Amino acid sequence: MSTRSRLQLKLAATVLAAACAAGGVVGAGHARQPRRAALTAFPVPAPLVRSAGGAAAAKNAKKGVSAWSFPGARTALSKSGVSWYYTWATNHNGISTPKGVSFVPMIWGAGSVTTASLKQAKQAGHVLLAFNEPDMSSQSNMTAAQALSLWPKLMATGMRLGSPAVAFGGDTPGGWLDQFMHGAAARHYRVSFITLHWYGGDFTTGAAVSQLKSYIQAVWNRYHKPIWLTEFALIRFGATTAYPSPKLQAAFVTAATTMLQRLSYVWRYAWFALPANATDGSVGLFRNSAVPTAPGRAFEKVDS
Repeated sequence: MSTRSRLQLKLAATVLAAACAAGGVVGAGHARQPRRAALTAFPVPAPLVRSAGGAAAAKNAKKGVSAWSFPGARTALSKSGVSWYYTWATNHNGISTPKGVSFVPMIWGAGSVTTASLKQAKQAGHVLLAFNEPDMSSQSNMTAAQALSLWPKLMATGMRLGSPAVAFGGDTPGGWLDQFMHGAAARHYRVSFITLHWYGGDFTTGAAVSQLKSYIQAVWNRYHKPIWLTEFALIRFGATTAYPSPKLQAAFVTAATTMLQRLSYVWRYAWFALPANATDGSVGLFRNSAVPTAPGRAFEKVDS
């Protein structure tokens, strides 16, 4: 989703509470029996999309952010040190991309699979994100079979394709992503990398980082494909949504990104989200006019 309602809808999705593991972590998983395959040492990839004005990308190719338009968005993107960002859409949605930063398009849901949207996505580069949280009724709300029926249209763009980004359970046998990936393999469909979301409800820094790493490792063990983590932060969903203090969120930013930088099979990560507003607790990185929050200051320092 590409507006401020994105956060409001996510916070309203209290159904996620039922999916939380011990410690209140959404998407935290345990390693499953890995598919037998040779481990590949994935290098940190070079920029995969064109940046504004053909400029060279920022030093840290992994570091990204999800964003929607707000006063100072362009400056905030520059200050954040990201090499890429996305808006849950195939266009920039009012954001002017700064020099050295790349925009990555997304086909959000079934209604976005149109000739015009696919053409716009292809003009943005050669990497395409697909289907935002299809396992959630409040998001793109698709079955794996529906996603598979539309996948050939995405493949026809010739772009590198990220898997649909499930809200949780990416490592679960028989879960939404597992159904999709098995269907894609049976049809010989192209899925270039796995896209994941993760929100942690345990606000202890070490425990949260360990749970995030365990989840990503479990997904890697299952599919042996590069991973893009396109939403992550500490938020405890439930009847009442809770956040850590800004100080604890900032500590998680530092520790989690350090961990993600070291995992060779994690090709990209994007914090949720660039803008901060009065109701987002502690997750937003920049207030209007590109004024950094405590997590924003920590994010600026990543690989600086």
